[in-house]
Amino acid sequence: MSDRPTPVGALLRAAPPDRLPEVVADHLRRHYAAGRVEALLGDLAMTSLWPLLEPDGPAGNALAVRCFGSQRPLVDANRAYLPLTVWGERLGVLVVETSLPPGSGLTGELSAVADELAVALRAADQVTDRYRRVARRERLTMAAELQWELLPGRSLGDRRFLVAGQLEPAYAVYGDHFDWTVTGDRLTLTVLNGHGAGLDAAVLTAVAVNAMRNARRSGSDIVEQAELASDALHARYGGAAHAATLLLEIDLVGGQVAAVDAGSPRAVIARERGIHTVNLEQQLPLGMFGETRYEIQRFRLEPADRLLVVSDGVHAASPRGRVPYGETALLTALRRTRLQPATEAVGTVMRGLRDYHAGEDPDDDAVTVCLDWRR
Repeated sequence: MSDRPTPVGALLRAAPPDRLPEVVADHLRRHYAAGRVEALLGDLAMTSLWPLLEPDGPAGNALAVRCFGSQRPLVDANRAYLPLTVWGERLGVLVVETSLPPGSGLTGELSAVADELAVALRAADQVTDRYRRVARRERLTMAAELQWELLPGRSLGDRRFLVAGQLEPAYAVYGDHFDWTVTGDRLTLTVLNGHGAGLDAAVLTAVAVNAMRNARRSGSDIVEQAELASDALHARYGGAAHAATLLLEIDLVGGQVAAVDAGSPRAVIARERGIHTVNLEQQLPLGMFGETRYEIQRFRLEPADRLLVVSDGVHAASPRGRVPYGETALLTALRRTRLQPATEAVGTVMRGLRDYHAGEDPDDDAVTVCLDWRR
């Protein structure tokens, strides 16, 4: 290693946004005796990792997938696997082959390079399509394009919490959606199920989400967010279309949760070895009637609780007239996630849903959001 190389963060900030992997690879070869370097990105369905530097190369191997899932560096002989993560959002894995001996802080230094690359990739994603092209393994429908563009990310977290969400079918979702934001010790989380199908449902959800964001960013609480969104939808659709929505405001210090239940999304809490349904009184979906007023209901999380919120495409799914997935199979899938982080748990629940359909196309799109409160 040479003395005092230019910090990789400075190199990334000076680079064109579509050339970030090449800048990191060159830095690693110059200063860490690296041979092969690859940056792998997770696809939209979060089922595999795909290369940026060698776009025709194979998907990430089992060690890369394990690194992505565990979010911990792995070293195998002369190859290091390093998670690309920023603010709790998993982007992919940086793979570095080096002739330098392990130890002496090498893994820590390579991890710091991966962290810088992750932050840069998150920012560059807004101004270049290169990284999104790699993450897409097939073409999105127009409705799905709108929904993915509207998402806040796929996971978010710090020492207090970790929240993750997943949409299905990833390339053809339409009305289901989730949104979140953290400010101070308050996490605001919403899960929506827009009425209808295709692009019409996606546009409806986009109106609702942006109305709630408009209210939230003006300092409004979740009641005012729901009421503004409901008024906006009713003004646009006259009651002919609506958005079933669950709005939650979570105190990350004390665990108190304020809720507005405006429709079909359901919530359950996994606590120790038990699973408890969050019983809320359902109010009218957003946009069904003009000047609808909403009330807050409250419940509480305990340390180490897992909160799972699902749309009716999950809890009400009943392929071939079977018992709805939410009655028993969802609880079984949730129990299987006990040792998984929230980022892995959403995938386990969705895989369980796909298995429940036994090869049949689902009648509805679906969203799952999982929150771990770490306190």
